[in-house]
Amino acid sequence: MTLDPQVLAQARRWYWQRISAMVLALCVLVHLITMILAVRGGLTAAEILGRTQGSLAFAGFYTVFVVACAVHVPIGLATIAREWGRLGERAALWLSRGVAGLMLVLGLRAVWAVYTAGA
Repeated sequence: MTLDPQVLAQARRWYWQRISAMVLALCVLVHLITMILAVRGGLTAAEILGRTQGSLAFAGFYTVFVVACAVHVPIGLATIAREWGRLGERAALWLSRGVAGLMLVLGLRAVWAVYTAGA
């Protein structure tokens, strides 16, 4: 018995959206706790930025965060584009790939800018 390639592709997208959601849940929790503690501790944005510049831990964590977003969001966007926007399968996938690429480029550029102090 062979599966329809479209069904298999849809199952893969479902799987990756669920895995990325798990990663995002952890990343959002760590991010929010860190920000709340930093602000309650009296740190300003400039002081937080000073502490994150050059930090491999910061860069690694937020790189994972950006990649998880770039996997998760476009999958949902493609579904919304198909179901609500009445786009065809191919158009919805191309739209979502474009959004994924844009999210990766902008997100990783932001991580790099903080890590290298904008240099």
